[in-house]
Amino acid sequence: MPWTSIKLNDGHSIPSIAFGTWKLGNGQQSIDKVDQAFSTGFDHIDTAQSYRNESEAGQALRDSGLARKDVYITTKYSGTDGAGIETSIQDSLENLGVDYVDLYLIHSPRLAQPDIPTAWAKLEKIKADGLAKSIGVSNFSVAELEILLASAKVKPAANQILFHPYVLGRQGPIIEFGNKHGIVTEAYSPLKPLTSPTGGPLDALLKEISSRLNVPPEQILLSWAKAKGTVVVTSSTKKERLEQYLKAGDLELSKEDIAAIDAAGLLGVKGLLFCSILKRVAVTAVLSGVGFAVARYLGVNVF
Repeated sequence: MPWTSIKLNDGHSIPSIAFGTWKLGNGQQSIDKVDQAFSTGFDHIDTAQSYRNESEAGQALRDSGLARKDVYITTKYSGTDGAGIETSIQDSLENLGVDYVDLYLIHSPRLAQPDIPTAWAKLEKIKADGLAKSIGVSNFSVAELEILLASAKVKPAANQILFHPYVLGRQGPIIEFGNKHGIVTEAYSPLKPLTSPTGGPLDALLKEISSRLNVPPEQILLSWAKAKGTVVVTSSTKKERLEQYLKAGDLELSKEDIAAIDAAGLLGVKGLLFCSILKRVAVTAVLSGVGFAVARYLGVNVF
């Protein structure tokens, strides 16, 4: 199935793939890359106060000629420069050059000050005032979601979290909790296993599936995240990669391939941790050897 929209618990719908601006920086290059995403076919832009490129995203939207109603905009309260939630949403709207955002998120539970219920009540007012169609959170654990739900008058529509196969064991329960309570999970950094960390059991598996299906490994990971029911947030500065990401919506992995990726992801945590420990031991050994050599050269007795 192609990338379609997912119904949120408040009746609105969210496109199931988003172009993220996290690492784009700011200035003209950021405007150009967001504009490129629009021209490639992305209609969901994910930004945040702390990315400091909301203005660029807004400029790209105006340059694109697209109608506001045809673009889904997500931004986040990040507490940048010490600004509170009420000030931050107004700043974000001004930066983006819009009257409302489609989804407004608390970027991290540590930003929910003085506590989660109080901060969430402020987001509920933002929604009631029409400044955001939907409201949600980011990087919230199950325990933090439970605290929020205990006092919420409006359920969070989404929770945006780190999600790829190597964190399935840790993040899977958050997705399951969200599904149980009607909270859509957004997955950021779904392609991280292809960049860092590498050398895990996913490498060979992705290569095998990629060869068999004749698609790049990026499409496999995106299709896997899509199969988990998440909204995918991804990015690239290269148009050809963005085109491949959109094509991933048409890729449907078999249950066997999904299960194999799950297993490799769960196994990979231990394997990568072991490799990390070995690397640290090796570095320590090298540094120790250098230290002993220097000590001998200086005539210092280290024992």
